[in-house]
Amino acid sequence: MSLVMVLPPALESDLQRTAGLTMFEYTVLANLSEADQATLRMSDLAYRANSSLSRLSHVVSRLARRGLVIKRACSTDGRVCEVVLTKAGSAKVVDAAPHHVARVRDLVIHSLTPAQLTSLGHAAAAISERIAEVTSSTGPADSGGTGLAPVG
Repeated sequence: MSLVMVLPPALESDLQRTAGLTMFEYTVLANLSEADQATLRMSDLAYRANSSLSRLSHVVSRLARRGLVIKRACSTDGRVCEVVLTKAGSAKVVDAAPHHVARVRDLVIHSLTPAQLTSLGHAAAAISERIAEVTSSTGPADSGGTGLAPVG
């Protein structure tokens, strides 16, 4: 069984058990927590979370019902929506992050030798550079059909 098949379910179930969040919900909240004024347009958040607007809309509605985000008309363009992280949402990310990071370290980082980590870093950098090339020439709305978004 490959790491790709085992790791996401292990992290997903751990996040659900410890924080009451799915991996995608955590990704949405974490992206908002890193954004300027904890606010992103739906399209930008979808891009960062590597999601369709439809999927994101469902998750944002669920997070809004829980009081973790607010979805509103964009302050600069009322034709689009933006998502704002609430204080409760920020607290949820702050509470969930240390355990989640420790779990990722346990499952990923501690499983590799220093040489393997170096190789992984080089591989990730090469992939990120290629994705950046593709998305800079096609734009975030069209990633060449890969469904990939730049890392970072």
